[in-house]
Amino acid sequence: MNVSMHSASAPVFLRMLRNMLNWLDKAEVHAQARGFDPANFLGLRLAPDMFPLSRQIQIASDAAKGCMARLAGQQPPSWADDEATLDDLRARIRKTIDYVASFQPEQIDGSEAREVQLVKRNGDVLRFQGEEYLKHNAMPNFYFHATTLYALLRQAGVAVGKGDYLGG
Repeated sequence: MNVSMHSASAPVFLRMLRNMLNWLDKAEVHAQARGFDPANFLGLRLAPDMFPLSRQIQIASDAAKGCMARLAGQQPPSWADDEATLDDLRARIRKTIDYVASFQPEQIDGSEAREVQLVKRNGDVLRFQGEEYLKHNAMPNFYFHATTLYALLRQAGVAVGKGDYLGG
């Protein structure tokens, strides 16, 4: 049996996005138990030159919604990156979950050879075939930012472990 492009994308994104919601819930509990403002998490960085926690979530969200849209031959929606609280970030993740879940298999399956174009910040255009884009750009980018979110929370003392990362 072959793996479909839909089954290799939507359920994978959905599981990790739901895991991310769980991590943020645990972060809030951690902050409340220690008597500090949960908004302190939003600016966390592992190094001075990296994006903060809030941006990690925004980029993971953009990777998931962008992948689904591009594989379906659609333009990804543009969402403001203005989340200022954990609740805002959870709302962003839920919105991403709803968007990813809205795609039917027939919209994504067969996209293996569909041309996908990404415009970089400097204006350069990257071109991929759908399967290459999913495997070698969208998924690694999504997991990079999800893993960074996990690492930031873990480093901050939030009680998340491998089971929380894997979920399910």
